[in-house]
Amino acid sequence: MSRLLPNVDTVLTLSGTSYEIGFKHGSLAKEQVHSSLQTYEKLFKETSGISWKEACNKALLHVSAIEKYNANYMKEMEGLAKGAAVQFEDILALNARSEIALSTAPDGCTSFALTKPKTSKTWLAQNWDWKGAQIDSLVHLEIQQDTLPTVQMITEAGIIGKIGCNSAGVGVCLNALVTNTWQPKVPIHLGLRAILESESFEEAISKVDRNQMASPAHFLIASKPGDAASLEVSPIHTARIEATNGTLVHTNHLCSTEMRDFIREEVVPNSYSRFDTIRNQVKDLKEKALEAEDLFHFLSNHDNYPNSICSHVTNDTDEESALTGMETVFSIVMNLTDNKLSWIKGKPCNRIK
Repeated sequence: MSRLLPNVDTVLTLSGTSYEIGFKHGSLAKEQVHSSLQTYEKLFKETSGISWKEACNKALLHVSAIEKYNANYMKEMEGLAKGAAVQFEDILALNARSEIALSTAPDGCTSFALTKPKTSKTWLAQNWDWKGAQIDSLVHLEIQQDTLPTVQMITEAGIIGKIGCNSAGVGVCLNALVTNTWQPKVPIHLGLRAILESESFEEAISKVDRNQMASPAHFLIASKPGDAASLEVSPIHTARIEATNGTLVHTNHLCSTEMRDFIREEVVPNSYSRFDTIRNQVKDLKEKALEAEDLFHFLSNHDNYPNSICSHVTNDTDEESALTGMETVFSIVMNLTDNKLSWIKGKPCNRIK
């Protein structure tokens, strides 16, 4: 069996009021927050031709929707800005970065869920592929709140919602969809946070359906009892895809035929090859007593290298590499049955021995 070398990164435990949680996030990860701001200021300029001030102004268009969705998120971002010694608009822009950037900056991720009858436990896993500059901005947060499940989340410092699971056995993965569809609704990263604050699978679904999200994305949601569903969300249509024989997979293109009638997408070609590769891996899975190392092995796949599930940046100048500029920034495996989260900073092939 493959052996997983452990991460050495510290878990940042945040508790208190929403403002206090944000302040601790900002103060404990101040350096990483500033790194995130530098990355996105450069990204917005290079890919969209907009200044940081223009990005902040666009992010402010989401304020009304966020306040109606969950005013505590506004308080947490205010505290985060204070703790990191930056402006509120800076933090808001980070949390709306998908709505600002993804129409021109293609993302790349591979995710999958395994449930009964395929396995005896409920698993969620994915590689998150993005700009390599963000590797050093990653943080592992544990968020403890009264009356809500405890959240375990891997995120970019300064962003209050991303990929993870909670003490109620609910988890979520994210796949970006590159489109020019946008409305001033709830940024997708705040939708992810709402999922992670849910007590049940159906509550999690309710937080992001009904066209509540500001831009298209795919959320792979699962829970301890064995529920799993793909939700392709957008501000104009939402589609739900159920698991087949205990498996669900997704990359960075629309899988719902009805969504294609509403959303025009720009698909990075390797999304299809990654989809076929991960689907074939989990389809042929026979072993029921899986360990996290087995799932990280799937995420280490190098078929179609360097545009593989485990994505690498090379010196090649082929069209696809030039288009994406992506590499695997972290990998995550969640055992929702036993409430265990494991993750690897960087590429999984470097940590699976």
